Amino acid sequence: MDKNRRRWHLSLRHLTLIGAFLVPVLIMTIYFAYRHMEPFGSSSLLTVDLGQQYIDFFAYMRRAILQDHSSFFYSFSNALGGEMLGTWAYYLLSPLNWILLFFSGTSLTIGVYFLTVIKYGLAGLSFAWLLLKLSKQTGGKVIAFATMYAMMGWIISNQLNIIWMDAPYLLPLVFYGLYLVINTGKWRTYVIWLTITLIINYYMAYMICLFMILMFIFMAVDKYINWQSLLRQAGRFAWTSIVSGLLAAFFLLPTWWSLSQSKVQYTVKGIAWKFEIFPPNIITKFFSGTFTYDQMQLGMANLFVGAIALLGALFYFTDSRVALRTRITAGIITVFFGLSVCFQPLDLLWHAGQFPVWYPYRFSFVIGFWLIWLAAQTLTNDFKPNWKAITSVLIILAVGILYSTLRLKSLKFLHMGQIWLGIFFIILALVLIIIPIKSKWIYPMLFFVVGTADVSINMVLSLNQMSYVPQSEYGVYTKALQGYVNQIQAKDSSFYRIDKTFMRTKGDALQTNFNGGGIFTSVLPKDTASFYGHIGSVDGAGSVDYTNGSLLTDALLSMKYHIGYNEIKSGAIDITNPLSPSSNRKDLSEYKVISHNERANVYKDESALPLGFVASSKILTLRDKSQDPTKFQGAWLSALTGNRLDKHIFTPQNFSKITFDNVQKQYKVTEATFRKTDKTKQASFTLYFKPETNDAYYLTMGPLMSSKNVTLSLNGKSIVQSAPYRHNVLVSVANHAKGKMQKLTFALQKKSLRLQNFTLYSLNNSEVKAAAEQLQVQPWKLTKHNNRLLSGTVVSKSAGQVLNTSIPYSKGWQVKVNGQKVKTYKTVGMFTAVKLPKGKSTVSFAYWPPLLNMGIIVSLLTLVGLIAESWIVKKKHK
Repeated sequence: MDKNRRRWHLSLRHLTLIGAFLVPVLIMTIYFAYRHMEPFGSSSLLTVDLGQQYIDFFAYMRRAILQDHSSFFYSFSNALGGEMLGTWAYYLLSPLNWILLFFSGTSLTIGVYFLTVIKYGLAGLSFAWLLLKLSKQTGGKVIAFATMYAMMGWIISNQLNIIWMDAPYLLPLVFYGLYLVINTGKWRTYVIWLTITLIINYYMAYMICLFMILMFIFMAVDKYINWQSLLRQAGRFAWTSIVSGLLAAFFLLPTWWSLSQSKVQYTVKGIAWKFEIFPPNIITKFFSGTFTYDQMQLGMANLFVGAIALLGALFYFTDSRVALRTRITAGIITVFFGLSVCFQPLDLLWHAGQFPVWYPYRFSFVIGFWLIWLAAQTLTNDFKPNWKAITSVLIILAVGILYSTLRLKSLKFLHMGQIWLGIFFIILALVLIIIPIKSKWIYPMLFFVVGTADVSINMVLSLNQMSYVPQSEYGVYTKALQGYVNQIQAKDSSFYRIDKTFMRTKGDALQTNFNGGGIFTSVLPKDTASFYGHIGSVDGAGSVDYTNGSLLTDALLSMKYHIGYNEIKSGAIDITNPLSPSSNRKDLSEYKVISHNERANVYKDESALPLGFVASSKILTLRDKSQDPTKFQGAWLSALTGNRLDKHIFTPQNFSKITFDNVQKQYKVTEATFRKTDKTKQASFTLYFKPETNDAYYLTMGPLMSSKNVTLSLNGKSIVQSAPYRHNVLVSVANHAKGKMQKLTFALQKKSLRLQNFTLYSLNNSEVKAAAEQLQVQPWKLTKHNNRLLSGTVVSKSAGQVLNTSIPYSKGWQVKVNGQKVKTYKTVGMFTAVKLPKGKSTVSFAYWPPLLNMGIIVSLLTLVGLIAESWIVKKKHK
């Protein structure tokens, strides 16, 4: 009989775990099918960062694992070139990502669907497993709590941040390991799961580590015996946490180095002791459907957990079965969480000293876990709240509902229908909680139905407000771009970079595997962003985009091929081009067209310099940091050629006349402010210029001249400018247009417009070619090149000449000249150069992540130490 009962319990346990996994998976699959997401229709799960960033990293990951292993540590598809270990650590180390290896090309979106629903399922499975281990919950109620957890507000709102969705299923496992450390002294489970979490995503692991400190306090107080035992537990918690960090050092140390070049440089140095939002407003985020697009950027924490979990957490503090000291501790921790989502110093603490760019209060998944965990500990079948407890909870709820109702006019994400919906589920949850009869089958089923329906409705209301990338938009664009890239690479196997005048994402180069000039990543080196700002291209804290190149930067950066967007016309009918224009490169007409179709032309720049070439030693001492792109580019070229006249390769030009339409007359151009005459009507003004030569003409424009403030057109056609940008940009407006009047029209989008840093320049095309020919005379002739290793020969006419490269500078590059390691120099704050001996030399570059060797040694020594400790303990026991 005992064996049969044991088998029954084991079978029930397995069914519960299977149900906890499948219920979230099925609910989300039904919703995705309803929204016609791939593989169920014409849409996709791609939206915001998932569509603009992560999908490109996923494509890169497949290629690095299956095809090009040299790109694992470094890739020239990462802007002009960049280390990739930080990218792996932040974006790609989830073991679930291996699912994507089975989906190639445009079918990658199907892999994203499977990856998403599996992460939902694992969150439910992990939480259910924890409840079965550490609570009195069983069967349908476990599945209900697991579903509440797997579909809580944080997970729904961060579904598009799929790289963070490993944290919800890892958190219960780390929590269970901590429980064992405190209650049994066994540490291996905690160390193993915390180490795995640190490796999979150090960013979310940092938040989990902070949460574990709070949970240690909570558990230690609950188990408190005396101060000596408390200190022993604290010591055990500290050293096991440190051991986990040491085991993960092989990834954490090189990742730290990567962060020191990027995110760490943006850490907030001063803290404002203020509330970011009015604390009582937090209450409104417990209602269903309060996640919106606007909330995604500058909103409040997504705290929705469902009515059952919310009531259960409130009843925890009235539960006399729990020791008073434990409830007081839980109350203090809950208040701390409440302050964390509104008080700036605590917000910064959870985000490691950096304000999030979009997606505020990213740590709030731990708050969801905490509330649902408290509810699961309270709402057991033997829980019977007294009227005092019920009254207390009802008063709190009534105050919260009343406050939210009074705030409706000032909260765009909340309306009365959501409040009535919340009241409805609160009533149902309250009835379920206080009902005296809890039947073996009906009650768990009702509990499951109410809990699951609550979180499912929130999911639908929240995700219905999001728009998604059509599968055709992603698939057609990617296929078209890949075709152009394949065409170029089939004819030319040397090292070069490719530029294009259209864009789907800044990571197109990673998506379709070419050496490009753009990237969107949270681990973008600050030097890269600064350099793009200097040359007049688009730069941001986490992205750069080579959409504003010039004939000069094309040559210096080895931009040998260019794919130029074409407006498609068939007779009198315009046909939509699936390629989305992103820049205005009139100067591409200077290059030779090597292929053409109705969507785009492919150009070849014969003046493009090789990756490395012999240059004047003046490049080593150049410190020009001009915010004028023309001056910076001129100084750069002059330092390379040694010709002082090259500094003035750009020449300022004048406009011939200006006309006004509903704009107050103003004849000064640069730094002038133009104002509408009638503020209720449209307004514009037009500048005219007639090129005196066939040289390329460019405009410089400051950040205030973004599309939010003005739209520009050239000879009646819109000037496309990628945005946003933080520094002056350089815009190509004419080439081979001698004697032809050019008309620049500015349509004001606001009441006034300041022409910030606005100047017209001409570039001496023939001097660019002459300088390029001079620098091409002594090239670094590569005999071997991939993303991590480059080797070739170069001839220097005298000792001390410089091999200048367009390889971004990094301590990870080890350079050898004739087999001897040499010192590297940083040029223009961005690139790598070395000094050469006289004569012919073999120069090799090899990349290895800084601190990786040290990290491997630390991890191995820690592992060996743990094995030795385990062996000694076993030997003593014997």
